[in-house]
Amino acid sequence: MVKTRSHLCAKMSSSSTTTAMSTSCRDHEDEIEWEMRPGGMLVQKRNEKDDGVPPPLNVRLRVLYGVLRYEISVNSQATFGEVKKVLTGKIGLQIGDQKIIYKEKEKGNGEYLDKCGVKDRSKLILMEDPSSIERRYIEMRKNARIQTAYQVISNVSMEVDKLVEQVFAIEKSILNGVKVPEIQIMTLIEMLMRQAIKLDNISAEENVSTQKYLQSKRVQWCVETLDVLKISNPLIKLVVVAAKWETFDPPPTTSRWEFF
Repeated sequence: MVKTRSHLCAKMSSSSTTTAMSTSCRDHEDEIEWEMRPGGMLVQKRNEKDDGVPPPLNVRLRVLYGVLRYEISVNSQATFGEVKKVLTGKIGLQIGDQKIIYKEKEKGNGEYLDKCGVKDRSKLILMEDPSSIERRYIEMRKNARIQTAYQVISNVSMEVDKLVEQVFAIEKSILNGVKVPEIQIMTLIEMLMRQAIKLDNISAEENVSTQKYLQSKRVQWCVETLDVLKISNPLIKLVVVAAKWETFDPPPTTSRWEFF
């Protein structure tokens, strides 16, 4: 009976110790504080209660980026995110596109240099995020398509300008009662339709959709105008002008003969 009580007491003591440890861990987690850096980055707040801690010093870091080598100077208590900001100014790579490797491990933006063991003349490896490479490639292809579309629209606009002048000339002739050969109207419509096909083949990118729409409306107006003129053109009667010739009698001539 005594043994049973001892066993129960030991079990209760072990349970109390476990509960106390869990409470202590929760209290420790609750004590973690976070701070917002000037650049808007959320990092774990450092414990600065010790008055004897010396002021932070700058460290020089060697950064390897492919075949390129950089050397930067940052605060020894800076975060890797702040290191990325410095590198952005040097290489032009955005923070979200950077990956920093230190001792074969990728470091997060909120991790501190000194806590990770980074010292003066330490070597960091900078890599570009593969997803950013893909995004940049897609953006380059998109820009190339937009430039090509602008060039095609510019060429179509110049051709349509010339065709519009011909449409006005035909319209003026028909309104003045001058019949225009039907082959001339049909040829002009065919040339306009070729320009319409070029516009249809342009991808509907947001940047060029407005210019494409404007040129398409111009082509459509020209074709519709020619269709109307094609109907009214046969109704014009040809005016045959008969030339009246005036005849003149030859002047009277008198011959004088000389006698020998």
